[in-house]
Amino acid sequence: MMFRRELAQQLRVDSVRASAAAGSGHPTSSMSAADLMAVLLDGRLRLDFSRPHEPGNDHLVFSKGHASPLLYSCFKAAGAIDDTELLTFRKFGSRLEGHPTPILPWVDVATGSLGQGLPVGVGLALTGKRLDQLPYRVWVLCGDSEMAEGSIWEAFEHAAYSGLDNLVAIVDVNRLGQTGETMHGWDLDYYAAKAKACGWRTIEIDGHDLEQIEAAYDQATTPSDGPTVILARTKKGKGVGAVEDLPDKHGKPLDDPDQAIEELGGVRDLTVEVAKPTVEGAAHEFSAPGGELPHYDLGTEIATRKAYGEGLRALGNRRPDVVALDGEVSNSTFSALFRDAHPERYFEMYIAEQQMIAAAVGMQARNWRPFASTFAAFLSRAYDFVRMAAVSRANMCLMGSHAGVAIGEDGPSQMALEDLASMRAVHGSIVLYPCDGNQTARLLPQMADADGISYLRTSRGATPVIYPPEESFEIGGSKVVRDGGDITLVGAGVTLHESLRAADLLAEEGVQARVIDLYSVKPVDSVTLREAAAQTGGIVTVEDHWPEGGLGDAVLDVLAATDSLVPVRKLAVHALPGSGKPAELLQQAGIDAEAIAKAARQVLQGA
Repeated sequence: MMFRRELAQQLRVDSVRASAAAGSGHPTSSMSAADLMAVLLDGRLRLDFSRPHEPGNDHLVFSKGHASPLLYSCFKAAGAIDDTELLTFRKFGSRLEGHPTPILPWVDVATGSLGQGLPVGVGLALTGKRLDQLPYRVWVLCGDSEMAEGSIWEAFEHAAYSGLDNLVAIVDVNRLGQTGETMHGWDLDYYAAKAKACGWRTIEIDGHDLEQIEAAYDQATTPSDGPTVILARTKKGKGVGAVEDLPDKHGKPLDDPDQAIEELGGVRDLTVEVAKPTVEGAAHEFSAPGGELPHYDLGTEIATRKAYGEGLRALGNRRPDVVALDGEVSNSTFSALFRDAHPERYFEMYIAEQQMIAAAVGMQARNWRPFASTFAAFLSRAYDFVRMAAVSRANMCLMGSHAGVAIGEDGPSQMALEDLASMRAVHGSIVLYPCDGNQTARLLPQMADADGISYLRTSRGATPVIYPPEESFEIGGSKVVRDGGDITLVGAGVTLHESLRAADLLAEEGVQARVIDLYSVKPVDSVTLREAAAQTGGIVTVEDHWPEGGLGDAVLDVLAATDSLVPVRKLAVHALPGSGKPAELLQQAGIDAEAIAKAARQVLQGA
């Protein structure tokens, strides 16, 4: 125990030193959990730091990502980084960022937005049990403040439901949050009651008693039928009188770090030999019989959401790494077709969109390619998880169905009218909005190959197939589906078909409209748009979306970078819609064929 006691003090000292060198950080939040990490490093964690991508490695997730000084101090103690690098904490160009990111090979995902690490841990644990089929364990260090987040309890529910006995949550109950005492302070019984109600094995300990910690880890690693949570009563700033268990010490370096280091026993240079995985070997591989993507005949009608499901099922036949998740709407998103064909690679996440996205992030961290689907409107509930997935450099695919007023009678609560804007704003994202079945199916393999976060917007109602099955579609491309030199109409999805109808109306008046299918909203085909601006007398963009941040703004972004003075009219949904038939709602919003033709006439007339 003496070594572990000294190791814990070293972790505290190094957390103080790193934060002092940076002039910022969260040393007190790190100091409270130092004993918990010292025991974990010395004998419990099985992670080969020299081979961070070894499939059998355990996974260590700091859900309380602000305790990064402690995590980096653990890496130093394990010999993964040296003292010189430790003291680059938070400095420009350093790998040791203010909150952990996968720029470090021992970090699976970015954490720091509280309430996300445990849900991602659920995804990693699901991957170990059902996909990789390897006996690694997932350890997640949580803070007590984040126990107020609903996403934490989504994780508790799903972990127990799925019987994730390879998941251990360690909750650092240090009582103090950023501005004062947490909601439940040191009431471990309260946390335990909730966890037990969800189906977890619970262990309550003094988080500074090394023997109790050792016993808790012993119990957590014995066979059970579900996950384990260790609730550890700790003191923030443990070991330094100037900050221990005192308010208003959160998120700042210690005023006198030298005195604190002396009080903690001085600088140490201990190295711990972290255990390596007991089982080596590759992750499980599923069979993939191969086959073709679905084909749809010209002139037939199919909803793009159904083409997504049929295309995803086919993609699962071709790629054994593709997995699917859904938020209990699989009969609407048609991911149920993938479920029926590949049940071992399908995950029902229920009405818990944050957990769904977090699970996908965990799965992709182990090199699976997840497709997560739900109604586009409901993805907004998980937007912070999507944002953080980008910080994690995650490679994953999202599908949002039932977008826009075109869904009809369900009304505005179900109508995603913000999704193009929000997904365009995600760093490095791809945003696609197909208009027919063949286009939808042929975009899916490219999404699966793409780096970053890809988003596919699909429609509820059936739309005509206008492209032959052999047509190719590139991310970042567009299609000129009708040529004309008078004016350009730009649409995608539902509004592409309305634009074609508008072009027919204009043709009866002798006006030749060019119609562009801007199915790739990001990245956008700037070459085709600039050509249209140079060759026609104006541009009308039309989208089943609010006017801010969607397709129209994507077009304007391109034109703003040129010297073009072509007039642009942007049609979008401006008034809050209600329930009604799709045609009625498109007309009310001013984005149907008649409204598009009217706008085109006005542009040509200079009105």
